[in-house]
Amino acid sequence: MGVASLVLGIISIVIGIFFTGSLGWLGIILAIVGIILGAQARKLPEQKSMGTAGFILSIIGLILCLILFIACVGCVACLGCLASV
Repeated sequence: MGVASLVLGIISIVIGIFFTGSLGWLGIILAIVGIILGAQARKLPEQKSMGTAGFILSIIGLILCLILFIACVGCVACLGCLASV
């Protein structure tokens, strides 16, 4: 579970950076799953450090994807307002 959380956190960060608009929702979903797996892995003594790293990376990925997704939606809304004038 710790490795899966770590991988999902890394993938959500990569999606947040490179695929902001089109796949932002996918990064959010992967980050949420990574947070859940990281929290479960932190309870196991043999996976505590890997679970903590995955948990932190997933939180960073979630925040990044949410901020960029909201910014992208705002930009599209502004373009829509400009087009209607």
